[in-house]
Amino acid sequence: MGMRGRQLFDNKTMDELNVTPLLDLAWTLLVVFIISITAAIQGIKINLPKASAAPSLQKPKTKAISIQASGQIYLDTYPVTLEELENLLRQYHAADPELPVVVKGDEKVYYARVVEVLDVLNRLEISRLGLVTQRLVK
Repeated sequence: MGMRGRQLFDNKTMDELNVTPLLDLAWTLLVVFIISITAAIQGIKINLPKASAAPSLQKPKTKAISIQASGQIYLDTYPVTLEELENLLRQYHAADPELPVVVKGDEKVYYARVVEVLDVLNRLEISRLGLVTQRLVK
């Protein structure tokens, strides 16, 4: 037992370090830190208004004027002439002075046709006007 016992209890110095437990500890601390910081940062407390979940029974008030490449004018989905457009918009504007209108013109339509529609809106003093375009995709 002399030689064998000595080998079992020999105090040799270790020349390498096992880093696996250290990395486990580092990752655990990182996860705990991220979770605690995320829970601590909540921003400013604001009482937001509540929206009604019930669908609105009102019809949408915005009128859409579309101009096709051929020059045909549509009020919502109905084809109209420039005179009919003016008469219909006059009636809608009389019922609602704050009538919002959006104009959608095809990119190939002559600019003069769009200006004619804008002149009708100007004569009727419709000031809530929007021009619809496509979002530029980069």
